[in-house]
Amino acid sequence: MNYQQSLDYIYSFADLGLKAKGRSYDLSRMRALLARLGDPQRAVPAAHVAGTKGKGSTSALIASVMRAAGYRVGLYTSPHLHETYERIRLNGESISSEDFASLTTELRPHFESFSGTTTFEMLTAMAFAWFARQRCNFMVIEVGLGGRLDATNTLLPNVCAITSISFDHTHVLGNTLAKIASEKSGIIKAGAPVVTSPQPPEAEEAIAAAALDRGSHLVRVGIDWRYYREKFSLESQSFNAWKINHPPLHFDLPLLGEHQVENAVTAIAMVDELRQQGFKISDEALHEGIANVKWAGRFEVFNFPKVHNLREAKAIVLDCAHNRDSMRRLVLAFNELFPKVTPTLIFGVSDDKDVSGMLSELVALAIEKLIVVKANHPHASDPAKLAVQIESSGVARSVKVAHTISEALDDAKRKAEVILVTGSIFVVADVRAELKF
Repeated sequence: MNYQQSLDYIYSFADLGLKAKGRSYDLSRMRALLARLGDPQRAVPAAHVAGTKGKGSTSALIASVMRAAGYRVGLYTSPHLHETYERIRLNGESISSEDFASLTTELRPHFESFSGTTTFEMLTAMAFAWFARQRCNFMVIEVGLGGRLDATNTLLPNVCAITSISFDHTHVLGNTLAKIASEKSGIIKAGAPVVTSPQPPEAEEAIAAAALDRGSHLVRVGIDWRYYREKFSLESQSFNAWKINHPPLHFDLPLLGEHQVENAVTAIAMVDELRQQGFKISDEALHEGIANVKWAGRFEVFNFPKVHNLREAKAIVLDCAHNRDSMRRLVLAFNELFPKVTPTLIFGVSDDKDVSGMLSELVALAIEKLIVVKANHPHASDPAKLAVQIESSGVARSVKVAHTISEALDDAKRKAEVILVTGSIFVVADVRAELKF
């Protein structure tokens, strides 16, 4: 198979993946598949990261630190921004499309040995197999959805983390924060410490109960680890972080928004736990890894000198926020970094998202013009129907529908001081591709 054929094959099982998240689903098939492959997930020390928001950023941060410390690091994340092969990375570089296709071809007979194997199970097995054969000596694995029944939960990690929990995928994970947190806490393993970002009380109680039940040492950012921001700009921000009864350390971080400081401290606390297990990670590597992390599409700002033909617009901001809590954090960051600026918004969502919740947060931006667009994705919402909902919400003075990403950008460029693109990782990806970022 070539790359496109491998994608067609893998994604032909996508609907099975959604149905498999029902009550009858368990990890027995995934465990059997990995056993057939020689249990590659057990061949490499690992960090495992769950959460509603921030798990991708936190995964990228700890991978960057471990790489700076001299480790050969595999990073597995989802979803991808542009191409599926981006999910599987070695030392910051994605697996090539050729190697992705070759790996799919090689493992296909194993996938077909088990009835009902899902798209995500295939991709996860491929990541584990690739990292083992590439002789990684550390890997960072982001949970896909939930935790307890996620295909990645076949790991026996050295450390795990649960980042900020909020409402998302409630039809699968539950309709209370306690239920969602319990599902996320399914990654906690006996003997492996768990670091948790600041959580709502309901979620924090569920995580603490799971850690106690499984004999896992619980480390809480905001309590066991403290931090404060020093300054911020459109290029970076700086903060101090310290473990209780230890002196503070100063860090520079290129990811923007106060929530990214929270994610960085979560990663730093994970590194501290790894150090206690004997991993060699110097302070220099810790600082270098935080300072050099790259994670596209998360409050990503491009100023006008870097963007061709933006006309009057001073900047374009891309952010993958797609639920109410992430939109709230985006709005806070935008108002902080662009005070008194009314953005032109390019907005699109997926069918299963809390549009009303997102719009209730976007009201704080006093948007003059909102352009609705449909991403190139099968679950993208119909823009005409979405526009009707937006108009009734009063979130923007003017609501328009664009038939293409190019049309949306052309419209947004007219007299916009700042263009903000959000609502879906797929819309952000399409805009990045259109602008060739």
